[in-house]
Amino acid sequence: MQSRHAKKAVLLGLATLASPVFAQNSVTLYGIIDDSITYQSSQTSLGSNKGGRSNVKMLPGVWAGSRFGLKGAEDLGGGNKAIFQLESGFNSATGGQQFTNAMFGRQAWVGLTNPAYGTFTAGRQYTSYYTLLAPYSPTTWLTGAFGAHPGDLDELDTIYRANNSLVYTSPKFYGVTISGSYSFAGVPGSVNQGSTWSGAVQYANGPFGLAAGITRINNSTPGGGAFGADSTTNSAGQSGVSAVTNGYQTAQAQQRIAVAGGYTFTQALDITFSYSNVQYIPGINSSFKTTEIFNTGGAVLHWKPVTLVDLAAGYSYTRATKANGITSSAQYQQFNLSEYYSLSKRTGLYALQAYQRANGKTLGTNGVSIINATSAIGDGFQSAPSSSPSQFAAGVGIIHRF
Repeated sequence: MQSRHAKKAVLLGLATLASPVFAQNSVTLYGIIDDSITYQSSQTSLGSNKGGRSNVKMLPGVWAGSRFGLKGAEDLGGGNKAIFQLESGFNSATGGQQFTNAMFGRQAWVGLTNPAYGTFTAGRQYTSYYTLLAPYSPTTWLTGAFGAHPGDLDELDTIYRANNSLVYTSPKFYGVTISGSYSFAGVPGSVNQGSTWSGAVQYANGPFGLAAGITRINNSTPGGGAFGADSTTNSAGQSGVSAVTNGYQTAQAQQRIAVAGGYTFTQALDITFSYSNVQYIPGINSSFKTTEIFNTGGAVLHWKPVTLVDLAAGYSYTRATKANGITSSAQYQQFNLSEYYSLSKRTGLYALQAYQRANGKTLGTNGVSIINATSAIGDGFQSAPSSSPSQFAAGVGIIHRF
């Protein structure tokens, strides 16, 4: 009898000792489901500048990409934690995967973090360039689908995730955070071929914030050409291909330098701005022969007139340089409006409107012929551009977070 009571006491004591350890570990299941009905004034296939027709369609993941995921942390003691995140994107209109043969194509990484030393992670994840510039991105209130700069040239939307990445991000020190990332392509005989690297610095203190970064994506195909399967940003083909960049797909490398910032006037009013310089750099096997440079500037004004409503307006201007025989370089102007109404902390209704006007010339699909520039609003119309210099789109949708 005494033995039985003694065993119970030991088990109770062990459970008491173990419970604080379990309490310091966590795994969270989360997700987003987002669908909209969208109208666009002209739709044709990528690479075509004729035959455009208006279209009304269901466009999923507009305000935020539909996803589900797991993230967690384990307290290792001494301020150290092991962390991980697995995130899967899906098409909420069809149920299909966002990325072919990549269940956790949005994010899949593991790492360590310490408040005094920073965070180090390994896996498929965002570049340092995107992470530190994202708070000032036009996509925050205008969405990536409608509000990313034309063709998402400057990678301020979320499509440029890199495989095989190592990322270090420092703690904030007097408002300053620095981060660097490198992605291994694993190509035998070369550490550069197919790799992606980036670095960024951010200052955020009080109402003002500013960030600057650089990133470079290398094509794993030697000397340029068709985007290689070993390229670290390749999940289902080259990212960011639109009517804006279609003629430059065979680049040996893409390089982006950007500065972005913001200022909060009041709790109800703030502004963000950005400037980027994007280079598509040819190699010996590229179809185009001269580096094409796109410069983009933009700003977004966000206003919260009442607690449940957010309104935003944005403008961006993109201009390409004269290169590859083009004497009238392509220009893109984009105007955006957005309206969001919170039904609850997790559920909201939204409406979006965008207009883009293209002028000048660009390269066609073959990277040689010179054609009229055509419009492709934001990041959501890359595979459905306009057949003309102008495009208008409007959508209404619902988003739920869990």
